[in-house]
Order: sequence, then C-alpha cells, then structure tokens
Amino acid sequence: MPEPLPEPLPEPSSQIGPLLELSGIDKTFGPVQAVRGLSLSVPAGEFVTVVGPSGCGKSTLFNMVAGLDEPDPGGVLRFKGRGCHAQELLGRVSFMPQRDLLLPWRNVIDNAILANEIEGADRKAARAKALRMLPEFGLAGFEAQYPHQLSGGMRQRVALMRTFLFERELMLLDEPFGALDALTRSMMQRWLLDVWERHRRTVLFITHDVDEAIFLGDRVLVMTARPGAVKLALPVNLPRPRSAELVTSPEFIAIKREILAAIEEESMKSFMSSGQAAGKAA
Repeated sequence: MPEPLPEPLPEPSSQIGPLLELSGIDKTFGPVQAVRGLSLSVPAGEFVTVVGPSGCGKSTLFNMVAGLDEPDPGGVLRFKGRGCHAQELLGRVSFMPQRDLLLPWRNVIDNAILANEIEGADRKAARAKALRMLPEFGLAGFEAQYPHQLSGGMRQRVALMRTFLFERELMLLDEPFGALDALTRSMMQRWLLDVWERHRRTVLFITHDVDEAIFLGDRVLVMTARPGAVKLALPVNLPRPRSAELVTSPEFIAIKREILAAIEEESMKSFMSSGQAAGKAA
C-alpha cells in the first residue's frame, strides 16, 4: 500500500500566534536615540499601516524588521514565534523602499524577477511565473518595456510585483505611493487592496497620508515623536472591500479625527524639542 500523505501544516496564526513581535526595542545612532521601548505585534494576514511625525523612527523600524539594522541589546524580537536577531530576518521578509529601484537596463519582466534570480531561482521558471502574473498587476503587454517607457504608477506596480514574487509571509512597504499624484495614488491604493485580498500576505505599510493609512489598514499604528514608540494602535473596523466613497463616511472621519489628534500632539512635541535645541545652540 502507498504511504499515507502527511497531514497539512497548520496555518501560522493557529500554530504560533503573531507572525512578528517586537517588545522593548531600542535603537541608538551615536548620540541620537531613534526608538525607545518600541513594542508591537502583527498577526499573520493583517494589513498594518504606520504613521507618525517626521523623524519618529518609522524607517528605523523597517530597517530592523528587514534585517538591515540590529536593535540595541535588551529588547525582544520574535518572528513566527521564535526569538531572533534582526540579521536573521535578512532575506526572510520582502521589503519595498520608497523608490522603485528598477534597473534601467532590464525590462519589466526581468526587473520583476530580480530578487528571485539573486536567490538562485531558475530564470526560465521565474520568467514564466512573472508572465502569468502580469495581468493581475495591470502590466499585460508591457513585459518588454523598460523603466523609462513607463509611467510612475506602472513603475510602482512593477516594483510591487517584484515584492510579491519574492514570496515571503511578511511584506514591508515604505511609502510606495508617496511620489504619485493624488488620482494615481487613489487608484493604486484600491488596486493594492484587490491584490492583497487575493494573496493575503501580512503587510506593514509606512505612510505620511492619514487617509491612506485608514483606507488600507486593518489597524493603524501612530508613533510618538523621537525616540519613537507606538503611541496608539487603532483598529479600523470598516468593511472590506473598500470603495473610494468610504473616505467621506462618518465612521472614516471619526477614525481620522482620533489619529490626527494623536499625530498633532506628537508633532508639537517634536517642534518644541527642536526649538529648544536651536535656542541652546544659539
């Protein structure tokens, strides 16, 4: 008799709890403490957006979770239920920075598979998979185009496709739509939610746009002024799928009011701190 098939592995959320956990994380650069006592938990499959005043440590948070920076000793970082050093996460999460970073000498399909190639994937198989995904990312028929032939929105879709093709459970998106005009940005937000609904990757998304944070997120994290920590973790109990009209609803506006109040309080702290420092220097 043939051997029975093995039982399927349980879903990560039922097996290990949160996909990502940070507790009491500090990070110092010389005399500057970027984050202090930073704690957060991200369940598998959740879309979490991060906002806060300028210089609050959002990018520092991403660099640590991506494995590019190591936190100061003393905090706890856990991924998939296991304590680890940040450097162990390098290559285990997918990370899209603010700029699309497309290589000008590679066409759309070859830019999309770059991370897979670096990882050692079979080039032919990677290209075939990317070609099948082109329609989902609104890039059908553009596989042979080069970055200079694409609009800003299309370049961002190529970069996001590259991030999705680098199949990791956690995706870090650092203001991917920040450089786009308002109309393109709104369209990209709705498109991203459609793609996320189909793939259900866990997403940590940095933005300076409060409307974007609420529209996209299951939960919005508001960070304090430097040194950064989580000031407010606000669930977004709005129905999905989300339409453009949602941003004018009373429920949306109520959430926005609470987030703006928290950000304004922290921005004022940052402003006052900068003014005092300038006064001492003078």
